[in-house]
Amino acid sequence: MPTLLLIRHGRTSANASGILAGWLDGVGLDEAGVAQAARLSEDLGALPVCRVLASPLPRTLQTATPLAQRWGVPVEHDAGLGECRYGAWTGRPLSELAHESLWQTVQRTPSAAHFPPSEAFESESLAQMSARAVEAVRRTDAEVAAEHGPAAVWAAVSHGDVIKAIVADALGLHLDQFQRIVIDPASVSVIRYPHGRPLVLRVNGPGVGLDALVPASEEAASDEGAVGGGAGAPTGPGADQGR
Repeated sequence: MPTLLLIRHGRTSANASGILAGWLDGVGLDEAGVAQAARLSEDLGALPVCRVLASPLPRTLQTATPLAQRWGVPVEHDAGLGECRYGAWTGRPLSELAHESLWQTVQRTPSAAHFPPSEAFESESLAQMSARAVEAVRRTDAEVAAEHGPAAVWAAVSHGDVIKAIVADALGLHLDQFQRIVIDPASVSVIRYPHGRPLVLRVNGPGVGLDALVPASEEAASDEGAVGGGAGAPTGPGADQGR
């Protein structure tokens, strides 16, 4: 069972100003986001990552590129990891969108939320976004296992809502519960997909202290979670970064 590092892109000016960026053109990392991406490449650079997938948007590619360079692998674009297509909501302030009736649906029953159409931007439902994202990571994880073996480590660089949906699926949560999950810019979540059920090792943590999460070959070959917290689980300060 390979180990997946789910990485959210670094901070953008849209994040800082409260704009729903979606697929808006020209949204890249701001100065803080560039620093976050550089720090991630330092923190994660020693891990034996064999493959890097990323959403095709500039902010995710800017985050993935220094990581891939450190790992010596190319960045593969995967639209399945792309940001949710927010349609007519794209580019609007969150403070304004909070007054829309759809906002309450997004917050309380997101599985029923479909974003309004727009001539400029495609729209989809959160359920559609979740389905394509989960399919992308599970398909790629199976490919990594077949090519590199169960002890392999790979990375996917994506967006907040997309990662929340992937984590919710791995936790066995209905999509209506995914708003309970917090995924900050430049955070790292860690998942494995053994036969039977996924294992969520970390949620919304920093890029440090992950060496212990890389399994030995014999551990990786097991289809079961460890009893009592897991041999090799990180301990000490910062070990419980998940939220």
